[in-house]
Amino acid sequence: MNAPLRRVAISVIALFTLLILNVNYIQVVRSSELRKNPSNTRVLYEEYDHERGSIVIDGNPIALSERTDDKLTYLRRYPAGPVYAPVTGAYSLTYGNSGLERVENDVLAGSDSRLVVRRLGDIFTGRDPAGGNVSLTLDPAVQEAAMSALNGVTGAVVALDPKTGAILALASTPTYDPNQLASHDPAAIRAYQQSITPAEGSGDADPRSNQAIGERYSPGSVFKLVIAAAALESGDYTPATAIPAPNVLTLPGTSTPLNNYNSESCNGGADQPLIDALTISCNTAFAQLGIDLGEDEVRSMAEAFGIDDGDGFDMPLHVVPSSIGDIADAAALGQSSIGQKDVQLTAMQAAMISAAIANGGTLMKPYLVDSIQAPDLTVIDQTDTEELGQPVSADVAGELTQMMTSVVENPNGTGRKARIDGVQVAGKTGTAEVGTSGDDKPPHTWFTGFAPADDPQIAVAVFIKNGGRSGTEGTGGDISAPIAKQVMQAYLDARGND
Repeated sequence: MNAPLRRVAISVIALFTLLILNVNYIQVVRSSELRKNPSNTRVLYEEYDHERGSIVIDGNPIALSERTDDKLTYLRRYPAGPVYAPVTGAYSLTYGNSGLERVENDVLAGSDSRLVVRRLGDIFTGRDPAGGNVSLTLDPAVQEAAMSALNGVTGAVVALDPKTGAILALASTPTYDPNQLASHDPAAIRAYQQSITPAEGSGDADPRSNQAIGERYSPGSVFKLVIAAAALESGDYTPATAIPAPNVLTLPGTSTPLNNYNSESCNGGADQPLIDALTISCNTAFAQLGIDLGEDEVRSMAEAFGIDDGDGFDMPLHVVPSSIGDIADAAALGQSSIGQKDVQLTAMQAAMISAAIANGGTLMKPYLVDSIQAPDLTVIDQTDTEELGQPVSADVAGELTQMMTSVVENPNGTGRKARIDGVQVAGKTGTAEVGTSGDDKPPHTWFTGFAPADDPQIAVAVFIKNGGRSGTEGTGGDISAPIAKQVMQAYLDARGND
C-alpha cells in the first residue's frame, strides 16, 4: 500500500474509532443525564404510554394522569393548578418537566429503583406499568389561604411545622396554570408559555420562578431577630438590658446618618430595654447593638440559623442560599444589622428563623415529601425528620419568644395586625428599603412569626415584593402581618384551635 492510501486508511480508522467512542460515551456515560434532561421529549413520549403517578396531599391528588382517546394515552391534569403550581411545576410535552414533576420524575414515571419489585411484577403478570405516588406535607387549608392572600402581588408565603420541619405551605405569586402547559396541543402550549413569559426589561416576575425558595431579597428588620439572638446568647444581655437608641446614629468612620423609620424617635433618644427596641423595631438601637457585638458574633449567629450555608439545600426542590454578604467595616456592620446593605434572605430562611425559636432553639430541616408510595399505595419510603443545629439555647429561645410576642401583643408593637383572637402570636416585621437615591421603588415588606406562642404549631414567613403596591409606601406591619394572620388562622381553625 502506498503512503497516500495508508494515510487515508489510518484517518478513516481514527475517525471510526472516535465515532465508536463518542457513541459509547453518549449511550453509557451520559445516558442518565440525557434521559433526565427536561428537553428530551423522546422520553416524555415513551412515558405517555403508561399511567404516571400522582402528587398527593392528604390522599387527594394535586397532579394526576387521565386516560385519553388521542395518540398520547395519558394527559396530565392539575385539579387546582395555580394554587399548587409553585410546588408541582408542570409536565409538558413541549418544554419538559419542572418543579416536583422534574425532581421526582423517576418515582412518578415508575423508573425509580425503589419500584423495581413492582416493575418485575408488571413483567410477570402482564400488568400495565404505572408510576409511584409522591405524598406531600402541605396542608391544603394553609396553602389555599396563602395563595389567596397573595393574589395580585409578587410575593411568597412559607409555613412550617416548627417541631418537625414539615412544610405546610409553599406559596409563590404570580402563579400560572400548569394544565395549559400539559395539554397535548404543542401550538397551544407555546402560546401559553409566551403569554406568561415577562417582556424583556419589564421587571415583572416570572410566574415559573418560585419566590419562596428560588429568589432572595433584603429582609429589613426581620434580621434583627438574628442580632437579638446573638446578644442574648452572648450572656451579656437580657430582654430588660438597656441599650443605646439615639434618634440618629452616625455610622462609624463616616458622616452618614442612619435614621429610624420615618425619622421617628425610639425613646426620646434615651437608652431603652432590648425588648422595647425589638417591639417598635428601633433601627438605631439594633445598628449600634450589631456594631457592639462585632462581625464575628453576628456572622456566627447568622450561620447557625442557616444563613451563608454553602450552596443552600434541597427538600427536594432546591432552596437558594441566603447571605449576609461581605462586611467591610463597622459602618457596613451597622447597616447589615438592620437587614440592609448586602443581607439577602429567602422567605424559606425567614420562616426557618422563627421555626427554630418556636422549637426551643432547635432548627429542623424543612421537608416537602412525606412519603413515596407504590401504585398500590403501599409506602415504600418515609421521610425522617432531621435536625440542622441548635442556633440558640432553650432559655434564649424563650426570651426571644417573649420579645416577639411583645411585637404583636404590645399596643406599640409593629406586628399588631398579626393578632389572632384568643391566640398569642409571636412575630417580627420587616420593611426593607430597596431603592437608590431618586428611586421611588417602595420597600419590600416582611413578617415572620409563629403561633400559638406558648405551644407553637405553625411558623410562617410572608414576603411581599415592593409592598405589592406600585408607587405606594407600606410596612411589614401594614401589609405582610395581616397575611401571616390569615395563614396561621387557617391552620389553627382547621384543627379547632381558634
